[in-house]
Amino acid sequence: MHGSRDLCLSRPSTSFAVLYLTFKFIHLLGVVILVGNVTVTAVWKVFADRSGDPRVIAFGQHLVTLTDWSLTLGGILLIAIGGFGSALVAGINPFGAGWLIWGQVLFVLSGLIWLFILIPAQIRQARQAREFAHSGEVPDSYKRDARLWIVWGIIATLPLLGATWLMVLKPL
Repeated sequence: MHGSRDLCLSRPSTSFAVLYLTFKFIHLLGVVILVGNVTVTAVWKVFADRSGDPRVIAFGQHLVTLTDWSLTLGGILLIAIGGFGSALVAGINPFGAGWLIWGQVLFVLSGLIWLFILIPAQIRQARQAREFAHSGEVPDSYKRDARLWIVWGIIATLPLLGATWLMVLKPL
């Protein structure tokens, strides 16, 4: 049984179906928020950085910080609450099926890239952006970190897409 429709139809309780589908909705909402935010943030940050205007770049960097603390972190929490909640309600071992295990491994892999590479680069960029917003000169170190951030950001997004693919198709 892979799909929610199978799970819901196998249980006579309407309250079960509602609870399961509510957790599944929370999970999917988290995926949309997380993947949407990391994708859109990368796009507008690249455009802000390419503008060459220190004030635009600093504002863009400020928004990266705000959206990461709200939308990225919020998406992660919704994914975890919805995923584990729906598994618990359905009686599914979240570490049983291959698609669940590998989906979580890819999710954690992306998180580790963010934790150890992207967030430190983002913190350095945010500090520098606050300074150059007033001084008017974007240092080479910011530009280096911006390139690192976009390359590793793309790399970190790929496991999220892989996890999404696994969750939808459940091939394992």
